[in-house]
Amino acid sequence: MRLGKWFLGTSPGRAAFGFVAAQYVRLVNLTTKWRIINARIVPDLVGRGQAVIFVTWHGRLMMVPCAWPGKAPLHLLVSRHGDGEMIARAMSHFGMIMVRGSTHRPERQRDKGGAAAMREMLASLKQGHSVGITPDGPRGPAMRLSAGVVTLARLSGAPIVPVAVCTGRYYTLDSWDRFHFALPFSKGAMVFGEPITIERRIDEVAQEAARRQVEAALMEVTERADRNTGTAAAHAECGTVP
Repeated sequence: MRLGKWFLGTSPGRAAFGFVAAQYVRLVNLTTKWRIINARIVPDLVGRGQAVIFVTWHGRLMMVPCAWPGKAPLHLLVSRHGDGEMIARAMSHFGMIMVRGSTHRPERQRDKGGAAAMREMLASLKQGHSVGITPDGPRGPAMRLSAGVVTLARLSGAPIVPVAVCTGRYYTLDSWDRFHFALPFSKGAMVFGEPITIERRIDEVAQEAARRQVEAALMEVTERADRNTGTAAAHAECGTVP
């Protein structure tokens, strides 16, 4: 166990993990019978030259690479800690470009990393590149949308598109986000929500209302995806039941 943990902490170990994880995601994708809802939302926006902010819950991140329909790569925000690095290694096999976000230690370094990531994502959006965010990551609370995604949408003018990618067969990890580890030979659902645009000049009350709107929209697509796969996933963190 210690040897395996040590190996995953090395650069070769993380590279190996990323490669194996990416191949497993491809296996699940190929063996899953997918139902796609609102499939044209992102292609229509991107086709008009519109960059989008692609958001999904951290616990449902695993199969998201299979849902990104754009020809240009998605710029994905990942944290700087070890778990984020392994996620980055896996996602890079799908052509995604990593944006390094905040870290959980120490406080000053986290603030610095978060501000730098915000600037990088804002620059990417203004250059026409779409970005992907798990707005409850990297440490939660689970299914609680942070204000950062609303600020990013407000400053960039880019629409937020909520998305959920779920499989009927999965294993729930004992992690803060109750991560869904998808299993092959299942039925799955990809649900895309209507784009949400945030006005640039709003006060704190309106910003909080916008945050709640986006959070509710992301919960809605997640619950809809669960219903379409016949699962009864728990949403206790937000006090809702699918």
